[in-house]
Amino acid sequence: MRVLGVDPGLTRCGVGVVEGIAGRPLTMLGVGVVRTPADADLGQRLVAVEEGLERWLDEHRPEFVAVERVFSQHNVRTVMGTAQASAVAILCASRRGIPVALHTPSEVKAAVTGSGRADKAQVGAMVTRLLRLAAPPKPADAADALALAICHIWRAPAQNRLQQAVALHAPKAPQAPRAPQASKGRTA
Repeated sequence: MRVLGVDPGLTRCGVGVVEGIAGRPLTMLGVGVVRTPADADLGQRLVAVEEGLERWLDEHRPEFVAVERVFSQHNVRTVMGTAQASAVAILCASRRGIPVALHTPSEVKAAVTGSGRADKAQVGAMVTRLLRLAAPPKPADAADALALAICHIWRAPAQNRLQQAVALHAPKAPQAPRAPQASKGRTA
């Protein structure tokens, strides 16, 4: 499974590609950030994020895209930029027919470190260890993007099995009775 993780941001949008399957060693295929100038027009910044993500999608051809789910913060301006960058990532993947999964920050931290309250340094250290890297990826947005990809690789199989089990055992909706059909006989 090849996953592009996206840590959305308007100034720095972290991106990381990880390949592997749950229970086996994972491989990092690429990591970086898509940057936009803080003084540029919002529309230009969103186009720059889109162009950067499109290049990553073209180069790495992921099977899935994992995006950090936007959550409420005290700084509304930061939340808005994060949500806008997140929407661009979802749009880019969806336009290509690539499935998108959203993961909360605490879900990602718990998957990678064992604690949903881990700090950035702990996430970076575990990403470094799990991917057998010489040093933690910089900036932290890049490490977070790799953590998103790792989280998705590890959690997707279990989530898929759970969804299949729920669908299999879900009560079926009763069908409405059919109205009797008129006979097609001849009339005299």
